[in-house]
Amino acid sequence: MAKQRMQQCLSCGAFSLKTTCPLCGGRAQAAAPLKWSPEDHRAALRRKMNGVEEPDWHSQLATLPSLEDMKTQVASEEE
Repeated sequence: MAKQRMQQCLSCGAFSLKTTCPLCGGRAQAAAPLKWSPEDHRAALRRKMNGVEEPDWHSQLATLPSLEDMKTQVASEEE
């Protein structure tokens, strides 16, 4: 699991990057929970809700024009 760098002392509340407090020597833990978890237990449900596992899902994604289309568009705008 990913580790958060900012730590907060459990006894005095000081912030540090170490797991031991530089002020009082107490134990420090992560200052805030991680924003996401690599072991996401609900990822399969979220993929199913968004239809990511369906075979035609990629056709719903936004696409960029081809390089040739962009060149012709620029050429027509310049004229």
